[in-house]
Amino acid sequence: MNSVIPTIALAVMLFGSPAFAQTQDWSKVDLAIGKKGAVQADGVYKVSLPRTDLHVTLDGVTLKPGFALGSHVEFMPADGSAMVMGDLVLTGEEVAPVMKKLLDGGVEIAALHNHLLRTSPPIYYMHVGGHGDAEKLAAAIHAALLESKTPFGDAPKASPAKSDDIDTKAIDDALGRSGKMNNGVYQFSIARADTVKEGDMTIPPAMGIANGINFQAAGNGKVAITGDFALLANEVPLVIDALTKNGIEVMALHSHMLDDDPHLFFLHFWAKGDAASLAKGLKAALDHIKTKS
Repeated sequence: MNSVIPTIALAVMLFGSPAFAQTQDWSKVDLAIGKKGAVQADGVYKVSLPRTDLHVTLDGVTLKPGFALGSHVEFMPADGSAMVMGDLVLTGEEVAPVMKKLLDGGVEIAALHNHLLRTSPPIYYMHVGGHGDAEKLAAAIHAALLESKTPFGDAPKASPAKSDDIDTKAIDDALGRSGKMNNGVYQFSIARADTVKEGDMTIPPAMGIANGINFQAAGNGKVAITGDFALLANEVPLVIDALTKNGIEVMALHSHMLDDDPHLFFLHFWAKGDAASLAKGLKAALDHIKTKS
């Protein structure tokens, strides 16, 4: 991925601001990948491909696609071409054929691992990247995902969460931030306060370096939580300690990128219980991370 990540910031350096991406015609990418995306606040073009075809459970909770089963790829303009990064949600039998098609299409593999433990069936996450013609990269990803059962149509709308399913006010009060409800999942995306670079070039948060927290109703007045924290090495033990002391299980710790500076470690977590109590535990962990207010 050495040649991939620097192009993210190169786009910002060359074109000045996210407004450049706002003016791009991404329609060929949409057609090539088979799904329409959307420009994010920092100029990244994101295509979401939730695994609505999968029925995955963990500790008796059926995971919503937007909670922990959301494949996604992000594009940025880069010196007359484009770069892509993404995270593909796959079953075990899908991993090898998808990887082969990606490599055949010039898309690199940065990581392959679990984000959660004890899921039924087991689910794996493949982090990918590439640099070149945006349409060709999108076509390569589409061809690879045809080796899986990833749906390309519009995701069916989930039943809206009832106000008493998720105590969003208690969560917001505990975290000191406001989340956003998305298809029954209450979500937070919290950028790091520091700058993550490759050389002199900056990586935008929407390329996958924000801290993500998801809540979904788990029945009997409880919620389930998952997500990942993007951490510096010295933050890792402090965050693990804060989470475990608050009954939040650490499910995975690994890297998603290869040559980022400072190098980030991604810690994935899980718990089921009272929304306010779990939110307080997450806040205790966030207090050890350099985040934007």
